[in-house]
Amino acid sequence: QMESQNLSRKDLEPFIGSRARVSEILNKKRALTLNMIRNLQIGLGISAEILVHPYQLNAS
Repeated sequence: QMESQNLSRKDLEPFIGSRARVSEILNKKRALTLNMIRNLQIGLGISAEILVHPYQLNAS
């Protein structure tokens, strides 16, 4: 999804938080919060349906 929209990790920081938090989300070490999902949907137009799809977190 990021590649198709030409988004970098840095582009996600305003919607998710710090660089470390973005890394945790993208590496599936932490789940998206409801607030992050709202921010991504409003700010980037990403469907909430895609963002709330369940996924397995990786062990820390």
